Amino acid sequence: MDNILENSKVLVTGGAGFIGSSLIESLLSQDNEVVCLDNLATGKLENIAEFMSNNNFSFIEGDIRNLADCQKAANGVQYVLHQAALGSVPRSVKDPVTSNDVNVSGFLNMIVAARDAGVKRFVYASSSSVYGDHPALPKFEENTGNPLSPYAVTKKVNELYAKVFGELYGMETLGLRYFNVFGRRQDPDGQYAAVIPRFVKALINHEAPVIFGDGSQTRDFTYIENVVQANLRAAVVFNPEAYNTAYNVAFGDRVTLNELYGFLREGLAKFDPEIAKIDPVYTEPRQGDIPHSLASIAKTSRLLGYDPQFNLRQGLEHSIKWYWEHLK
Repeated sequence: MDNILENSKVLVTGGAGFIGSSLIESLLSQDNEVVCLDNLATGKLENIAEFMSNNNFSFIEGDIRNLADCQKAANGVQYVLHQAALGSVPRSVKDPVTSNDVNVSGFLNMIVAARDAGVKRFVYASSSSVYGDHPALPKFEENTGNPLSPYAVTKKVNELYAKVFGELYGMETLGLRYFNVFGRRQDPDGQYAAVIPRFVKALINHEAPVIFGDGSQTRDFTYIENVVQANLRAAVVFNPEAYNTAYNVAFGDRVTLNELYGFLREGLAKFDPEIAKIDPVYTEPRQGDIPHSLASIAKTSRLLGYDPQFNLRQGLEHSIKWYWEHLK
């Protein structure tokens, strides 16, 4: 199976974000017409600036919490890649109401609009957070625990809605449980920035990054190109067994945050030797964070043909180069 989705009209919600803009870049390269829906709350116009002059690209500044915006964006679309969400476990702990409004009510608006527009395939971003307190490693899709944060609850609800819409209305829905995605365009700013861009920016600025906990917690980091591949394969797969279920999107390996820090420091020190001298600062663990994460990608490989091409070190090499060029 290849990744080709071509000559189609595709809606990417949250398209001005880190993952969404990478999807748009790939879709446009395959001669698709792409609609981007984003309210720019966390997405950035600079992420889609290069697409604005492309006749096959259109941008709608709108909010998934507004059903009319969703209906406008879904009009005439064959595929939806739904990335729009309010991410971050800590943000959801601090403000569960807004996370629910965007991630649950917004999701429902979008899948209703897709249903009513006769969309062929609805692929959406779920999260590894749905595994909650389930202790087993690696994580298999059928074994989820109790959610540990409001964010995890919202993603679990997304999966429930998608399954029900598939069964009730005959839709083809596929959920992608992302595991710690990283890569170019990922925002290093703000209190809810992801760990890799946050560490990178601090090191470039000769500041000591903060590690929550003792750094022994493990994560299955997933480079953005692997995530793009998973979305495209989810969009083109033709197999009823593959529909109305969720998949792990990861590399299938894990490192500690301390090991990750060492890799980043080593990579950045090639550009600036002073960075090699910077040690992290440790502080209290964050509420809602899971201690360990490792995905089984067997189901994703079997049903979607997913074959991740970039391991952590390869992805970090590409990412470090991009950040050095854009943050210096």
